Amino acid sequence: MHDNANPAKHFQDIVDQEHGLQRRLSSSQMSMIAIGGAIGTGLFMGSGFAIGFAGPSVLISYAIGALIALLLMGCLAEMTVAHPTSGSFGAYAGYYVAPWAGFMVRYAYWASIVLAVGTEVTAVALYMQYWFPQSPAWLWIVLFSAALIGVNALSVNVFGLIEYWFSMVKIVAIVGFILVGAYVVYGAPAGGKIGLRNYVEHGGFFPKGYWGTWVAVIVSIFSYLSIEMIAVAAGEAKEPEKAITHAFRAAMLRLVVFYLLTLALMLAILPWTAAGTDKSPFVLVMEAIHIAGAPGIINFVVLVAALSAMNSQLYITTRMMFSLSRARYASPALGKLNGRGVPVRALALSCIGIAVAAALSIFYPKASFSLMMSVSMFGAMFTWFMIFVTHYCFRRSWDGAGRAPLAFRMRGFPWLTLLGAGLMLATMVTTYFTDEFKATLLTGIPFVAVLSVIYFIWYRKPEQL
Repeated sequence: MHDNANPAKHFQDIVDQEHGLQRRLSSSQMSMIAIGGAIGTGLFMGSGFAIGFAGPSVLISYAIGALIALLLMGCLAEMTVAHPTSGSFGAYAGYYVAPWAGFMVRYAYWASIVLAVGTEVTAVALYMQYWFPQSPAWLWIVLFSAALIGVNALSVNVFGLIEYWFSMVKIVAIVGFILVGAYVVYGAPAGGKIGLRNYVEHGGFFPKGYWGTWVAVIVSIFSYLSIEMIAVAAGEAKEPEKAITHAFRAAMLRLVVFYLLTLALMLAILPWTAAGTDKSPFVLVMEAIHIAGAPGIINFVVLVAALSAMNSQLYITTRMMFSLSRARYASPALGKLNGRGVPVRALALSCIGIAVAAALSIFYPKASFSLMMSVSMFGAMFTWFMIFVTHYCFRRSWDGAGRAPLAFRMRGFPWLTLLGAGLMLATMVTTYFTDEFKATLLTGIPFVAVLSVIYFIWYRKPEQL
């Protein structure tokens, strides 16, 4: 399918297809985009679900999720340094695995993140109801969606600037939470309600058994989801190799520290049995330690976090649909750019998730967040699994051609790449054996089947027969 003597030779054709996007994102903006995507509802709201599944052992769940994310980012960074393009892992899969794989990955990921936008905007409505409890959720969904669609329609520069400051608010708030939480735990009187004994007091460290710990890994994957968007943003980075290498390393270090430290402090301050899904665990912690005005401040921060993740996801779905169009897997109209280099028609189509979220908030207000999360997760998990598979094929092709190692190289190949693929496959299979996430596979497998039929009937080229 491609020339092993020069793996980049024909890949340049894919890069040329996606010309027109403007390379304006700086290295610091790239780092913030990665953090902005991954520190959102998954940490601030999803952590409540995860704690309910695993209890204190959720720390192990998130550590396993961090390991998978770390392996994934290593694989993705190596491929992205070789080929910085907005089609990213979809383009890599299509080139190094098979055209079918590129089609599937891009559509599965696009659909997943479109629905993930819906989960973020659903969470936004929940956070606004903290201040306005009688207000309808759909009102906030419409207002905030309109604002962020406007930001994404302006230019990649405006998007990068807004996302930088959104992410900065989150980082400052999380660092503040860690410092306050550490002070509270350190200064708590012996024998009081706050302290490390909360890890073992209510049913032990594994109150739901090892199975509960493993099930919570599913939620941790959802929490880390969107860190891969930095690879898509590489197509609009000023100095791709430098920006990608710096951003991958900085984002992963911060994410692991932020997630594990915040969860560890949260569990020490609040018994795991108190974690719920109607309020962010961060808000519950601030209420528990009685800091005046803190719950409202934290609610504002988690609101910003959800808006930031939603902003990033709108960006990423737009670029993925743009890539599909330029690869002739979607209408040519969706690949057209406005005068500011933004594919506005692809952006408009990518707002479907917002409409779904608005409808669910009206008809299924109590279950809307968990339903959107379970359905959106399949495409993301499938994409992560395929990134590992693609990296395996990419490295074999690159090394087989006898080319010099890249500036960023995934260590431990092939074993760590295969470990990541195995862990992702096991996590996907696990969803079927849970009540909460059974919909993930039940909707995902038919979705893959339908997409495959569409590909083989309409898009397979004669030379692939």
